[in-house]
Amino acid sequence: MRYHPHTPEEIRDMLAAVGAKSLDDLFRSIPESLRLKRPLAVAPAQDEIALLGDFRRLAARNEVAHPPFIGAGAYPHHVPPAVDQLLLRGEFFTAYTPYQPEVSQGTLQALFEWQTYVCLLTGMEVANASMYDGASATAEAALMATRLTGRKRIAVSDAVHPEYRRVLATYLASTGDELVTVPHGPDGRTDPAALARAVDGSTAAVILGYPNFFGVVEDVAKAAALAKQAGALTVTVTAEAVALGLLRGPGELGADVAVGTFQSFGNPLQFGGPAPGFFATREANVRQMPGRVCGATVDKQGRRGFVLTLSTREQHIRREKATSNICTNAGLCALASTIHLALLGRRGLADLARLNFDRARLLRAAMGRAGFAPVFSGPAFNELAFQVGDAEAVVARLAKKGLAAGVPLARWYPDPKLSGALLCVATELHSPELIELFAREVKG
Repeated sequence: MRYHPHTPEEIRDMLAAVGAKSLDDLFRSIPESLRLKRPLAVAPAQDEIALLGDFRRLAARNEVAHPPFIGAGAYPHHVPPAVDQLLLRGEFFTAYTPYQPEVSQGTLQALFEWQTYVCLLTGMEVANASMYDGASATAEAALMATRLTGRKRIAVSDAVHPEYRRVLATYLASTGDELVTVPHGPDGRTDPAALARAVDGSTAAVILGYPNFFGVVEDVAKAAALAKQAGALTVTVTAEAVALGLLRGPGELGADVAVGTFQSFGNPLQFGGPAPGFFATREANVRQMPGRVCGATVDKQGRRGFVLTLSTREQHIRREKATSNICTNAGLCALASTIHLALLGRRGLADLARLNFDRARLLRAAMGRAGFAPVFSGPAFNELAFQVGDAEAVVARLAKKGLAAGVPLARWYPDPKLSGALLCVATELHSPELIELFAREVKG
């Protein structure tokens, strides 16, 4: 299948306009020794029927009989069919950058509502129009903290998603800021004594998971009080946003910045992405917040409308004044989350969160009857780690039976205490019968 937007006649006219005899002439500035002398090593073109057939064969290799018990930052949840249908509406065709509000009201209103939902769930005062993902949002929060405080030290819990921490380290490697990792305790929460030792007058921010990578709910209020005493900001990172339907918003607990992803709303797993990142903070920090902010206004006729009211990225203002070089957001994914949240409503979200919490309790009980104890004693939402012996062997054995068993924590944590730990999630997609089956299969 080929897509050639230009006819041979149009190509000839364009070449004549630039004074070139052939397409090869356009590459004269590239030395001959650097040019590829053979065709690209790609499969030959296919017609539409053959291409769709290949896609179906690839899709048939997926194990879809049971939802995965893998969470670890990307969570299996039901996506109502209405979400995908509403994404097709014409109002959202201009879903890239809505510079012209007169032709972008659908997109701008959706982003305004996204910001509203983020603020409602996080307990914050302002939110931007979304980020690439939770990892880049975490790094941007650290950079914002250094700008606001004039300090160069970031204290991050080792119970924050390991891949988020890698992205954070990559960002800070070029800024000269110091990254200090704080260990977790036996309950799965950030060790309070270690955190107290790590935070001092040079600390710009304390970063915690909420819930953290182990599924444990951190004591944000206590950490925020410690950070505030030292003049540092508190940043919470949420990868499983359904938890915010049950837990208090981090802003209510004293956090200054809340970041993460809303993948759990409206966005299927899709092999791990894409998913929209969110960024929310106090209004006092809004001019140091990365990304863009959509606002509500009125037109000349007094009708309500929506516009971009703040853009602090380098594409819009002087580079030295920019807070971020992020050049776009995850607009379509954010729209999917917004639609899903609108469909759920306040009561529906609370019910969904409670159902997830209850399914995790069923999982804990079933695994307990099978002889597997939780690794951590701290309070959890819908994700738990269990000691199963050889976790990698369990994952491999259950994969042969069509069950995605979870994530061995030893892949990221060399601690001998976690060598046999398997991190598992239970959501509304996991029926009580499936949870019982899973526990029996883990036991073998």
